Amino acid sequence: MTPLSPTFRALNREATLTKQMLGAGATHIYRANYALHGVYFQAFTGLSVGLERLGKLCVILDHAINHSGSFPVDKEMKDLSHDLMKLYARSQVIKTARGLRFRSLQDLSDPDHLSILDVLSSFARGDRYANIDLLSGRTTSKDPIAAWASKVDAKLYQDRVSPKRKSMIEEKAGKSAFMDELASVLHTAEDGTPVTSYEDGVRRTLKHEAIAPYRQLLVLQIIRYWIDLLDGLEVLAREVMPNDIPCFSDILGPLANDDAYIRSRKTWDKV
Repeated sequence: MTPLSPTFRALNREATLTKQMLGAGATHIYRANYALHGVYFQAFTGLSVGLERLGKLCVILDHAINHSGSFPVDKEMKDLSHDLMKLYARSQVIKTARGLRFRSLQDLSDPDHLSILDVLSSFARGDRYANIDLLSGRTTSKDPIAAWASKVDAKLYQDRVSPKRKSMIEEKAGKSAFMDELASVLHTAEDGTPVTSYEDGVRRTLKHEAIAPYRQLLVLQIIRYWIDLLDGLEVLAREVMPNDIPCFSDILGPLANDDAYIRSRKTWDKV
């Protein structure tokens, strides 16, 4: 058996790491709620790092196809920084130039997809240090959990949750108000406001349950978009360097299923 090349091993490891980061992120974004702020950071870290690495794999393969198998220099990769919006723009240039047609979404122009990318990109570029920056006096960072709540969750609840379910949520929350005479509550909501009543906690929990599936679906649609791009580049790159390109579609394929399958499960960290 021919030994695997160092390039093959590096690309294979990178794709495997990327899948694990994205799977964990997609799992945690379903679970994160007002009482689990740390899970938000786990979700944002996995998704932002995973999408960055996936996007850069696409840039690397595109460069190799154009340059007889050679890869971009370090400066070119650093110029992309941690900017997911810049990587998305680059992905559209690559897709158009290659004439690729994806199995699902052809772009991420839907406002919900763009809002998610914007929050994750800001997280990757510095908002992940928002708590430390606040303590040290830096004022440029934004709270990523509050940004997600206002830019993503609020719109999902408004647009995608039915009036009937909204009414049921308010009814159930109202019926729980008597618990405030029996128990005390002290939490902090995603936007930083205190949660001090049982009724408010129940309402927020029920709202989370209503939007969690939409969060996860949108995130996995974004992931699938980049996997579709990588799949198209894989075929072209193998023509240039046949012994150096792993089967990315096998590694990342479980995260690129259709919407019906995505809706059927909540955990993606063990696919």
